[in-house]
Amino acid sequence: MNNFFNKELVRTQLIKVQEWIITDLTAIVIITIALFIALKFGKYFIHGLTKTLLSHSEKNEKIDTLEAEKRIKTLMGIISGVFRIMVYSIYFMILLQKFGINIAPILASAGIIGLAVGFGAQELVRDVISGFFILLEDQIRTGDVAIINGTGGLVEKIELRTITLRDFSGVVHIFQNGKINTLSNRTKEWSAAVFEIGVAYKEDVQQVMDIMAQIGKEVQEDATFTQSILEPIEIMGLDQFGDSALIIKARIKTKPSMQWVISREFNKRLKVAFDKHNIEIPFPHTTIYWGDKIAPLHLEVNDSKISKS
Repeated sequence: MNNFFNKELVRTQLIKVQEWIITDLTAIVIITIALFIALKFGKYFIHGLTKTLLSHSEKNEKIDTLEAEKRIKTLMGIISGVFRIMVYSIYFMILLQKFGINIAPILASAGIIGLAVGFGAQELVRDVISGFFILLEDQIRTGDVAIINGTGGLVEKIELRTITLRDFSGVVHIFQNGKINTLSNRTKEWSAAVFEIGVAYKEDVQQVMDIMAQIGKEVQEDATFTQSILEPIEIMGLDQFGDSALIIKARIKTKPSMQWVISREFNKRLKVAFDKHNIEIPFPHTTIYWGDKIAPLHLEVNDSKISKS
């Protein structure tokens, strides 16, 4: 009797194993094959997308190829990592289910742990997401001159969590991407040297504008600066009536980061031209008005006293 029950038990177990092999094991093999196919497809797709984006950046003369390549590879690396995590997570969940493990408690525990980690690392997550979109939208690049939260300087490093800025004094400023409220890029695609030239009220405005246009033309024709200037000088005209000066506004469109070089050269040449044409660059001064009935002050000189002394 015991032998009969043992044989029947063995037979039942063999049938269960056979059914598991036919159903679950086959499904596991298919799922594993699907996993490798999905990973290969994802790798192929991301590689193709990377090549397409790099080819597009090489054709665009306004884009720095090396910087674009770095940005694209960073973004594709992030996308690839997220895709692999998602695929592996789905695969292991299905695998556990096929082995008869109830994944509901695991998902619930993972949700609770994820919620706790999310509260603790919400700044980190915010920084990474903000950094991702800064790279994706190409807001700034390494080598740009930018103003972040009111602090200006050269962008030395852009990472998913932080941006490193070095100001003119050499001080390094590090900003969390998630805490960047204002970002101004002063060297994206092109820059401009803006001039607000003040001259005395007695000067001929048209003459001053003609001199400024001539100086702008000379700077642009200079072999040292011609490659840095994108367009001829724009004279906007008389912009303001200041307290002691007429303000004439102008602009020269330049390549990124070259506006300061062009501005210094233009100002130097303009000062020489103003001196040559006796055009006064005013400075703040005060005029005292004595009224109509009070005669101006005069110094009376006693010739006899002077001769005796």
